[in-house]
Amino acid sequence: MSARVGRYESAGRELFDDGWGSIEEVVEEGGPRTHVQPEHPRKIISRNNSPDIGFDRSLNPYQGCEHGCIYCYARPSHAYNGLGAGLDFETRIFSKPSAPALLRKELSARNYRPDTLVIGGNTDPYQPVERMLGITRGVLEVLNEFGHPTGLITKGRGVLRDIDLLSSMAERNLARVAVSVTTLDPALSRRLEPRAASPAARLKVIEKLSDAGVPVVVMLAPVIPAVNDAEIESILTAVADAGARSAGYVLLRLPLEVAPLFDEWLEEHLPLRREHVLELVRQCRGGGVYQAQFGTRMRGTGAYADLIAQRFALAKRRNGFGPIEKLSREHFAVPPKAGDQMNLFGSP
Repeated sequence: MSARVGRYESAGRELFDDGWGSIEEVVEEGGPRTHVQPEHPRKIISRNNSPDIGFDRSLNPYQGCEHGCIYCYARPSHAYNGLGAGLDFETRIFSKPSAPALLRKELSARNYRPDTLVIGGNTDPYQPVERMLGITRGVLEVLNEFGHPTGLITKGRGVLRDIDLLSSMAERNLARVAVSVTTLDPALSRRLEPRAASPAARLKVIEKLSDAGVPVVVMLAPVIPAVNDAEIESILTAVADAGARSAGYVLLRLPLEVAPLFDEWLEEHLPLRREHVLELVRQCRGGGVYQAQFGTRMRGTGAYADLIAQRFALAKRRNGFGPIEKLSREHFAVPPKAGDQMNLFGSP
C-alpha cells in the first residue's frame, strides 16, 4: 500500500507519542500498527443534501478505517488532517470519544426534528478499534434512549456485540443494518479488503441479525467492472438465503487520491487485467475514472453501467427483495432530566 502524503502537504509527516497519552496503539496480529488519536469536535451530526443517498444526517465515530479497503471513497478525507489516503488512512485513526455526549446534546435541542440517522456513512463504526473504545455502542445507547430511528452501515462482525440494542430498537421499527458485501470469494476479499471480515463471516452476520429481528439491507459496494461484477447474481442469492430483506449497489468510485491507489492495486494484483478494468471504468464514467455529479456518481452512465443496473434489478426481483422500508419517527422523545417532573406541579 502506498504511503503517499496528503494532497495538501509538501512534506511527509508522522504522528508520534508526546508522552501525554494522546496516541493509543492497537496491533492486530499479522497487520500494520494502528495509531488512534482522540479528537473532540463541537458537533457530531453531519448533514448532507445529496439526492443520491437516502438520508440527510449521519454520524461517524471514527475517521480513517483499519479495514484497508482499497476502493474506499472516504480515503481523501484524511488530507484535511495533513495525512495521506494510503497507509495513513488505514493506520492513523481519529476517534471521537465525546460522540455519545454530543449526540445527547444535539438531540435535546428544542428545534431538533428526528429522521433516520446513519452511523458509518463515511467509515466503518465496527472497525477493530471499536472493540476497545466502544464509542459506537455508546452512540446506540443514546439513540435507543431517545427512540430515534437509526441506520448502520458496516462490514464488521462487531455489530453482533450490539445485537441486544439493535433487536430492541427493531421491535419499535427504529433500527436497520446495511451490511456491505463485495464478493463471495475469500481470496479476492482478502486482497480488496485485507482486514475486513471474510465473506462467510458477513453472511453469518446477516443471518444472526435477521434471526434477531433486525432488518438487514445488503449493499453490493462497490461493483467493480471485470473484478466482481460477475458475482452480482450469486451475491444477491446468498444474502437473500441468509435473511437480507433488500439490497442496493454502488458502482466503483475513484475520487482524488483513490484513483492512483486503485491503479497501484490493479498493477500488483491483476496486472494482466488492469487496462481492461480501467477501460470499463472509463466507459461508465464519461471517459474519465470518476464523476462527481449528483445523479451519476453512484451508478455511472453508458451502456456498461446500464447493463449492471439491469442485471442488479433482475436479480433483486428473482430473490424477492422489497424496497427499503422507512423507519419510525413516532417514538422520538427527549428523556426527562432530573428535576423536570417538578414542573408538573407548577414550581417556578
